[in-house]
Amino acid sequence: MIMGCQYSQTEIKSRPTITEDVEVMADGSIPEPPPPAPTDPRLPLDARQVFKLKKSWKGIKRCIESTGVEMFIRMFRTNSDSKSIFKHFKDLKNDDELRVSETLEQHATGVMNIIDDAIMNIENVDYVFELLNSTGRRHSTFEGFSPPFFWFIEKPFLDAVKITLSDRYTDNMDVIYKITIKFILENLIKGAESANGIS
Repeated sequence: MIMGCQYSQTEIKSRPTITEDVEVMADGSIPEPPPPAPTDPRLPLDARQVFKLKKSWKGIKRCIESTGVEMFIRMFRTNSDSKSIFKHFKDLKNDDELRVSETLEQHATGVMNIIDDAIMNIENVDYVFELLNSTGRRHSTFEGFSPPFFWFIEKPFLDAVKITLSDRYTDNMDVIYKITIKFILENLIKGAESANGIS
């Protein structure tokens, strides 16, 4: 066996050359791979953006609880009135109390799991529409909640994702995440408005 290689000399000799399993142009070059299949036209991301989003999101999935808590803390900082909607932790007074609250962590994780479900299935647009619309409809029953409140989470989400991903949050990923969270929030709002009889 060759050090660091799984093939023996015999196996290496018997493996096909590049001309046997890869198309080669007349000038000896290898053609560009075909572009990925187009995404559903209702989805505001192209196929390459979807691929990059799902790859990047793996880093969030590993820290989904802490990212969710950070998102809510930042939302409460910038929209203090939003805390009044959450009766179970509206009386928590500062960031430290919020960070150690199991109730907040459970709620934040539940919200992040909805976002996770949407992102991991984003190419199945009909499924994502139903997921987000039904979630929006459920929120319409909460006392004091109004559909535009969903926008409160846009910037806190982006900030929390940026913190979790650190230097992996590139300018390109910033664009992709901004498009993604807007798409998610718009469809949550549509669901909430439909439950309120707003078309």
